Amino acid sequence: MIKLTVITVCYNAAPFIQFTLDSVANQIFIDFEYLIIDGNSKDFTLRIINENKSRFKNFKLISEKDNGIYDAMNKAQNLAKGEFILFLNAGDELASNEVLRNIIAEIDKDCDVIISDTIYLNENRKEIGLRSLVTPHNLPEFLSWIYFKFGMKICHQSFVTKRKLANAFILNNLSADLDWEISILKKSKKIGFLNNPISKYLLGGVSDKKHNESLKGRFEVLTKHFGLGNTILNHFWIFFRAFLFKIKN
Repeated sequence: MIKLTVITVCYNAAPFIQFTLDSVANQIFIDFEYLIIDGNSKDFTLRIINENKSRFKNFKLISEKDNGIYDAMNKAQNLAKGEFILFLNAGDELASNEVLRNIIAEIDKDCDVIISDTIYLNENRKEIGLRSLVTPHNLPEFLSWIYFKFGMKICHQSFVTKRKLANAFILNNLSADLDWEISILKKSKKIGFLNNPISKYLLGGVSDKKHNESLKGRFEVLTKHFGLGNTILNHFWIFFRAFLFKIKN
């Protein structure tokens, strides 16, 4: 039985897909499934992927038109064979070649979810720092879904979950990963924590470029889980916290 599926969704990602492929191929632990869902790319993405596929023990590529990133991620969840899944989108990287080995060790402790920090990369792929240090979002070692009332605590690239706990991503909401994580944590009994970061996250993606739309989606997700009144009140703290963090830094 495959314990872990690493999933990459991509579309026209030729300028940066190689970084993702290298970080996955260079893992010390190799007994995982690598599933790539491509949205029928028109550039050289597929050629680059096919040039690298022999580097993986268990590899599968699906390339066909889809209805956006979350549709592709839903497709991936349905196709994955691993007991656990980790999304690592095109341009993102695993933080070191020991990441998957560390995840498997935590899986063997009978966890439902494994979390860790994320290293932010700017658009030139220079490391900015840990997300928990360069944003107002601190990273609690003992995590509850309640902590998400003030926003995203964990990048989904550093969130490993049992596949059977994973809901479908809601479509047409740029904060669908926030909803996905909260829904999973509501059902989780044991959460593992890795001291070393799981992923490197490339800034400048869709949610960054469509920031206002992403904020609107976040409000809708938080209202769904915490209620309208609480979400409005919590946003006063979210804005005040961001203001304090900006002054401090």
